[in-house]
Amino acid sequence: MLSPEAIERGSSATRFVVHPEGVAYSARTGQTEHMQTTDLDISKLSVAERIQLAEDLWDSVAAETGELPLSAAQKAERERRLADLERDPGAGEPWEVVRARIEKGLAQAG
Repeated sequence: MLSPEAIERGSSATRFVVHPEGVAYSARTGQTEHMQTTDLDISKLSVAERIQLAEDLWDSVAAETGELPLSAAQKAERERRLADLERDPGAGEPWEVVRARIEKGLAQAG
């Protein structure tokens, strides 16, 4: 989870509206009287912190909506990938391996 310190480092350069349930909306699109605003300059966050923020936002949406339905194109792509996996189970890499490689690269670039 993104630390409060990372969020508090922001300025007014980029504003986000934080909905009481934790879902963020861009302040450029307007706001309702029920939304609380907070200033957050995401350019001050590291790449890893911005990725974590995106993951946290997505997790908050998923927690509220459950599993989102897939479009026909997404279903077709899923089926294509599953068929590829069945044909050649050793062709890919587990997510944990890919994620570790990405995080290592981000840490070195950071």
